[in-house]
Amino acid sequence: MITSAIIPRPLAKLPWRLIFLVTGIAMFGLVVLYSAAGGSMHPWAIKQAMVFFAFLAIAVAMSWMRESTIKAIAFPLYGMTLVMLLGVEALGFVSKGAQRWLDLGPIKLQPSEFMKPAIVLTLARFYELVPVAEIRKWRAIWPAMLLLGVPAVLILVQPDLGTCIVVLLCGVTVMFLAGLPWWFFAAPAAAFAVVAPIAYGFMHGYQKKRIDTFLNPDSDPLGAGYHIAQSKIAIGSGGIWGKGFLHGSQSHLDYLPEGHTDFVFATMAEEWGLVGGVLLILAFALVIRWGMRVSQNARTRFAQLAAAGLSATVFFYVAINLMMVMGLAPVVGVPLPLVSYGGSAVMTVMLCLGLLMALERQQRTVSRLI
Repeated sequence: MITSAIIPRPLAKLPWRLIFLVTGIAMFGLVVLYSAAGGSMHPWAIKQAMVFFAFLAIAVAMSWMRESTIKAIAFPLYGMTLVMLLGVEALGFVSKGAQRWLDLGPIKLQPSEFMKPAIVLTLARFYELVPVAEIRKWRAIWPAMLLLGVPAVLILVQPDLGTCIVVLLCGVTVMFLAGLPWWFFAAPAAAFAVVAPIAYGFMHGYQKKRIDTFLNPDSDPLGAGYHIAQSKIAIGSGGIWGKGFLHGSQSHLDYLPEGHTDFVFATMAEEWGLVGGVLLILAFALVIRWGMRVSQNARTRFAQLAAAGLSATVFFYVAINLMMVMGLAPVVGVPLPLVSYGGSAVMTVMLCLGLLMALERQQRTVSRLI
């Protein structure tokens, strides 16, 4: 926290180290997008910069929210997002074979992105209201399953498997930290292993292709496996120090598909090498570590669960994308936040950070009063 007579007191109370760190990640992302466009701010970097700074301002404004306000909006936010998801099914428009957006005129809204922080806040609020002695009883489990399951199904049928997985993981994280019994997680895992072959038969063709490619990447190197093959080539060819800024052949010669979105890490690694990749991962790790410290220092059950869940949201974004581009997980369309081009991931991550800053500010306020 910066304190200075020059800086207004409200601004001095902001977590500037976090803000500088997040801004640094976003700026590095703009450099990668600039290179991916062949050395031009258009069409991606300039738009990404505008979106980031807009949501950075929103996150800073959110940091003045009280914990009581966050609690009060948890259930209404969940309800509004659920209504929007139902609206997508009825009125949403189709793009790239998926029906995920609501057309509101000047903007196109993807309601499933709001569900990531909404499900965290909702389950955190729910388990704050449940007495600790009742946590392991069925009546404290089935409402949470319903709260998590309904939006997950609505997102899955859009279809948007990547977002569905992140929403489920965020919700399960809060439920696990709330103290649910181990069998609640072991039983679904065992059931999934049994029904996975059956579920495979009901998947869309492109989803089957992704799983087949993950299990055997060399089965179709010029078809379904092309993305992963080119991603591995780009990452591997970067070596330790990379080929140098604006010298990535895989992205500049269009061998690497989606090099500015889902596979932006491969674009970066080719030019900045292992060193650039490790530094970027460490930067994200510091952001997540800060969020988990907010959870650790929280004085209320709601703040503990909410901060951990919001931090986990950022973690799952990063972890799934990195495993995806390295061939360690199927391609499910999860971007690398603040680096991949696209406003949806930027919005979600900055909303999570804004809520975390609000919870952290509340902790410091309470500490001064004690």
